[in-house]
Amino acid sequence: MNTRATGDRIKLQRLAQQLGSRGIKDEKVLAAMRSVPREPFVEEGLRAQAYSEASLPIGEQQTISQPWIVARMCELAGPDFGGRVLEIGTGSGYHASVLSRLFEQVYSVERIVSLSQKARGNVRALGIENVHFKIFDGGYGWSEFAPYKAVIVAAAAPEIPTPLIDQLEEGGKLIVPLADERPSAQRNQKLVRVIKRESGNVTEDHGPCRFVPLTGKFGWSR
Repeated sequence: MNTRATGDRIKLQRLAQQLGSRGIKDEKVLAAMRSVPREPFVEEGLRAQAYSEASLPIGEQQTISQPWIVARMCELAGPDFGGRVLEIGTGSGYHASVLSRLFEQVYSVERIVSLSQKARGNVRALGIENVHFKIFDGGYGWSEFAPYKAVIVAAAAPEIPTPLIDQLEEGGKLIVPLADERPSAQRNQKLVRVIKRESGNVTEDHGPCRFVPLTGKFGWSR
């Protein structure tokens, strides 16, 4: 028996149980969270904390989000194993790996070269091939492969980036943290879902959240 593999499965099963107890109900999302270990996406010295309910630094003043917020954003995206999803802010590649279990194709944009390159290695090491990477200003999206069923933004923006709405299909969902002021302390943010409708977009407030700031044309200056 592979003791390490058994231990990993136990950690992932426990994680899914914890997420379920905190209100994550989509069984597809819970299964996806059980299928992706977090340790490979966390700095070696922090791997003992990989499953803690806290964001952890990954370098370049960026973080890997806590498991619950990853699961919640996936759930709000309404995954059905089909179509394309756009992720803004690749980070360590963890969220993209979870999304790879929920959508047919994942397109992930990161403006920090070193993070994108490392994330690619992390994702490919798990044998995941349906995640595609681009180094660019994420506020512009990735129009080449639009429209998307969902767009998930892993950084807090001052307002909803118009290009990301434009790249959604009808009925598509944008999940984005919004902040009233530059979130240097990761405060005063709310998680918003925008559903694209021809008759008028529907905007929903899904409560407080904490993210690093989105930088670039549609975010905050550095």
